[in-house]
Amino acid sequence: MKQLLELIGFLALVQGVMGLLHEFADWHIGFVQRIGFLDGYEVYASVALIVLAFALFAAAGSRRSG
Repeated sequence: MKQLLELIGFLALVQGVMGLLHEFADWHIGFVQRIGFLDGYEVYASVALIVLAFALFAAAGSRRSG
């Protein structure tokens, strides 16, 4: 379970960072900008993904191995 939380946290962190790079550096990468209902809220969604990633890392850190 710990490894699953870490994997999901890593994916959320990568997608959040790529969403911010898309908005501020005009790189055409990431998944957040492709979701229609988030149109205009991509920066907020990317920041939320980064916060979620750190919460998942904290949850994974508090669990025992196994």
